[in-house]
Amino acid sequence: MKLNLRKTLFLLPSLFTLSSIFCGFYAIVLCLGDADAESFYRASFLIVFAMFFDSIDGRVARMTKTQSAFGVQIDSLADVVSFGVAPGVLLYCWSLEALGTVGLAVAFAFVAAGAVRLARFNVLATSESGAPKKPGKYIVGLPIPGAAGVLVSLIVANHAVGGTLQAQPFVVLAIVLTLSFFMVSTISFRSFKDLRLNWRTVTMIAIALGSSATLAILFHPSFALVALLGCYLAMGVAETLFNLSRRGLRRAPPREDEEEA
Repeated sequence: MKLNLRKTLFLLPSLFTLSSIFCGFYAIVLCLGDADAESFYRASFLIVFAMFFDSIDGRVARMTKTQSAFGVQIDSLADVVSFGVAPGVLLYCWSLEALGTVGLAVAFAFVAAGAVRLARFNVLATSESGAPKKPGKYIVGLPIPGAAGVLVSLIVANHAVGGTLQAQPFVVLAIVLTLSFFMVSTISFRSFKDLRLNWRTVTMIAIALGSSATLAILFHPSFALVALLGCYLAMGVAETLFNLSRRGLRRAPPREDEEEA
């Protein structure tokens, strides 16, 4: 019996995707029962590992030229589990449980916003035939791994410095609702698929790495992740506002003196 290597390669990206699902599932298990601070800390790192596997599966598919509609769908299902349900359960058990039904509703709102965002992405990322389209320069709405990354990095940073963010459920609630809004919004965030090595790109990377290294040395590596993701959010909002202002100027009616002229 001959082994078809081409068909075997199609399984490789899915294995990384399934690894991401396992990390999200295990993170949920750690939050169940009488979970302590150490369990929440480990669950946060499992979601970080899920982000790592999620970033690899797409690259493996492109390298092996095994992109498919199946890969798009299973990747979105994995993201719902690892970056929607797992962070939602983690945030609820870690802090939002103190708010009772309100905390439960907010945690579910994050999961629901992530599912809606992924469904919209699937529609935009596939053609009428079901084949995946070429990734664009921008992504509509905050990617759910980025939203989950902000939440887990806050938990890790809070644990590292012995902070009291866990005891501030209303602050956590505001952060979760803000990220949920960004996911379902029409704000465009850069995908960095068109990143080219020129002096601007090198300068941007050098500044990002330098500032991240400084924060990691002075405080904790998790603070660097918080800063990077925060800058990513700010850049998406700033670019959207700038584009809206440009469109407004183009559509602005002429002034009275211009009409008379």
